[in-house]
Amino acid sequence: MRETFHGELTRLREQLVAMCALAAQAMQQASQALLTADLGLAEQVISGDTALDQARGNCEANAHSLLALQAPVAGDLRSILAAVYSAEKIERMGDLAAHVADTARFSHPNHAVPADLEDPFAELGRIAAGMADRLGELIDQPGVEGYAELNETDHAVDALHAQVLATITGSGWPHGVRSATSLALLARFYERFADQTVSVARRLDFATTGEIPT
Repeated sequence: MRETFHGELTRLREQLVAMCALAAQAMQQASQALLTADLGLAEQVISGDTALDQARGNCEANAHSLLALQAPVAGDLRSILAAVYSAEKIERMGDLAAHVADTARFSHPNHAVPADLEDPFAELGRIAAGMADRLGELIDQPGVEGYAELNETDHAVDALHAQVLATITGSGWPHGVRSATSLALLARFYERFADQTVSVARRLDFATTGEIPT
């Protein structure tokens, strides 16, 4: 019975790892579509978001089944509840990547990001997708604490977010209020994507140690 139970826990982890891979790919492709005004790629990211929605549903269903049939306690219970929490947050990461892609689609055939901000947005996309990939690695290695690492990486995202906001609200901004508003929201999508990875890592650390990292 316990062997079966722990096999199901492994299956939950594998589902979450696959979700992280989907989220990372979605953000990487959404960023590429954004910076190249690639309408087809943007639409691919948007339509592909249903895969993460379905994956979240499957993960939650399996977790709820384990809760109902196995009545886990202590560390096992924390692991299952962490899986439910993580599935929700990773699915949200996919939504945020789709929002980035939707911005590219809305602006097409024009570029949503002016040339003078392409570098910070390219870096935001690179870091955010990398955080999702790293989160998948941490999930695949139960017992490895990753909150501090991802929280540190998140500081770089926050700094880029602040850089974008400072640029678009500066007195020399040449592209108008409408562009500034769109770019502020766009930068926020990246910032929230990164925040979700940190939130998942925090919950995973709690599942491992029984203590919430600060």
